[in-house]
Formats: sequence, C-alpha cells, structure tokens
Amino acid sequence: MYKMQRFQAASVVMAVILSMVTVLSGCATGNSTPTASPASAPTKSASSEPAKKTVESKKLVVYAALNEDDIVQIQKKFKEDTGIEIEYLRLSGAGEASTRIQAEKATPKADIFVGGSVEFYDPLAQQGLLEKYTSPNAKDIESRFNDPKGFWQGWYMGVLGIVINKDRFKKELEPKGIKMPTTWDDLLDPNYKGQFITSNPATAGGGYIFVADQLFRLGEEKGWDYLKKLNANVHHYTPAAGDGINLTATGEFVAAMSWAHDIVKSAQKGFPIQVIVPEQTAFEIGGVGIVKGGENTDNAKKFVDWLLTKPVGEMNTKMSNRYSVRKDVAPPDGMIKIEDVKLVNYDRDKASQMKADVVKKFTEMIGK
Repeated sequence: MYKMQRFQAASVVMAVILSMVTVLSGCATGNSTPTASPASAPTKSASSEPAKKTVESKKLVVYAALNEDDIVQIQKKFKEDTGIEIEYLRLSGAGEASTRIQAEKATPKADIFVGGSVEFYDPLAQQGLLEKYTSPNAKDIESRFNDPKGFWQGWYMGVLGIVINKDRFKKELEPKGIKMPTTWDDLLDPNYKGQFITSNPATAGGGYIFVADQLFRLGEEKGWDYLKKLNANVHHYTPAAGDGINLTATGEFVAAMSWAHDIVKSAQKGFPIQVIVPEQTAFEIGGVGIVKGGENTDNAKKFVDWLLTKPVGEMNTKMSNRYSVRKDVAPPDGMIKIEDVKLVNYDRDKASQMKADVVKKFTEMIGK
C-alpha cells in the first residue's frame, strides 16, 4: 500500500514536471522574433513597383557602298546629331554589299545598307531581307525617289560619265587626230584598246547601270553588239565604279567609265582629269534600306529619317558632288546642271527585273 502511494505520488510529480516543461517551451517560442514565411511577406502592387527601363541602343551597324571619306563624314555627323555611334564596313560596291546581306540572312550582322543604286535593293526586298519602312520625311521627296512598296529610299542621284586623263590624252591620242569623246560610241575607237577600263556589273552598281544604259539606248540586239565591241577595248573590269577614276587619275589608263560626281571630286583634288557626260547617259538613284532582323532597327529608322533632312542633303552634295533628291538643295559645284543632262529613257523597274539575266550573260560574254 505504501509502495502504491509512492508510485502514484511519483507519477503526479512527473506529470507536473512535464506540464511545466511544455509551458516554458511555449513561452520561449512566443518571446522570439517572428520570421515571416514567403506567403505572409508583404508584396507591392504592380503599380507601386518602379517601371523597368529598357536600355536604349546607341549603336548602328552600316554596310556602306560609298567612298571611305563620305561614310566617315556621315559617321561623324550622325554621332553629333543623334548620339548614335556608327560601326561601318565599307564594301567595294553595292553588289558586294548585297551578296553579303544574302549570305548573312540567317543571322544578319548589319542594320543598314547605304549607297549604290536601288537596282540592288529590289532583289533584297523580294527575298524578304529588307525591313519595310517609309520615313515621314519621304513626303518632301519626289515620288520617283521613293519605293512605293517602302523597302528602300532614294537619297541622292548620280549620272554616269567618262573620265579622261588630260595629260595622256593630249600626248598620245590628240596627235592621232582623236577628239575628246562626247558619246558612248566614241569609246569603240580602236585607239582606246587596252587604255579604257570600266566596272563589273556583277559587283558595281555603276557597272550594271552602264550595261543597262546601252541596252536601253540601242535596244537588246544592238546593245549587246555594242558591249561585245567595247569589250575588245577594255583592259579589265574593276570591282567598283570608283576604281576607274583612281587608275585614270594616276595615269595608268587614258579613260574610264564612272560616276560624274566622283570624277569631279577627284579633279578638284588636283589630278589631271576631266569629266565628260555623254549624251544618252543613265543615272542612279542612290539608296538606303533597313536590313531585316538587325539588332538596332529603331536606330536604323532614325538614320533613314536623318539622311532625308535638308542639312544632310546639303552636306552630302558638298562632300560627294552628288545631286540631292531634295528640290531645296542646290546642285553641286562643278557639276553640269541636271536639266542639261541628256538622259537615256531608263526603265528602272525593267532594269531591276532583268539584272540577274543580264549579269549572267555579260559574265559569259567576257569569259569570266
């Protein structure tokens, strides 16, 4: 009996102790600093969060079919006006730029293709490689310089001419009774054999327009006959139209075909050359287009807008001697007035459509 009482008393004591431990344990927990769970953490409403700012690109990658000094000045002025830095790759001609854009279509590297005739832009647009964009400044430009489909924009105009090295002509051809050429047909004279160069239509916009010029002024059959005869006088075909000016200016050749504005520009530097704009010459519409899929499309649009402004038109006319597409920009110094140029009836749409076939036939004709 005594043992039973001792056991019951011990049980009561143990129960009391356990109860006290539980109470103390609960008090300790209650006095600690609470840690909020993710579910109970306070959240900010969407409207109270600061908006995330998208980092604005200050870069533009340009493929340029322009003279080096021209694109350098454009690069400098665009940075001054917009704060956007141009990274450019100067290519030998519009044909090379076009080929590069086609090769990179899976992962475009450029944002802008600028320079060269719009005949090189139409095929790119048809392949879906150019971004459709019509600048608000296009309303100030004559309609023939604007692509009605919106894939390219004309911003300058140039006419084809003949560059003559005056020193060599006077020394070598004048004594033979040869007069300065005034027409494309004058270049068929055998005295120019090996002394005349022009550019390849596969790589140079000027080269292709020259070939198309002959086909439009003479007709298909007579045009190809002319090109075959001229080929007998051509020393070689250069990758870019401007190459002929340099080689003639340094006296390596007597004559070449190139852009009149580039010829005048070199003559103003003191080279013994002069420009002749023959009858029934052709003209280019210098283009600019946005490469589809480029990383800086917004900046590319800004570039097109900028290019069409009057100050930039005046700058380009001054630095390159090209005619501006804007009527409120004066003609370049030293250039024949555009109204005095006797232009061939140049069908630009047809020229674009027949380009691939013409280049193929021409390449076969010259055996390269």
